[in-house]
Amino acid sequence: MSKKNNRINVPEAREAMDKFKMEAASEVGVNLKEGYNGDISAREAGSVGGQMVKKMIESYEKSL
Repeated sequence: MSKKNNRINVPEAREAMDKFKMEAASEVGVNLKEGYNGDISAREAGSVGGQMVKKMIESYEKSL
């Protein structure tokens, strides 16, 4: 079995990452709630993660 490793490296960033996740979810039409969201589908979770990555790439490209 693989060990889960989805902890935040900088604990002070947790609040900002949670806000970022909620913004990305609302942009793709996924209703997340505070805390556990294990009841959403893999497709919905993937769309939130994909939107987060897309926004991070856009931010990086603008900084070049």
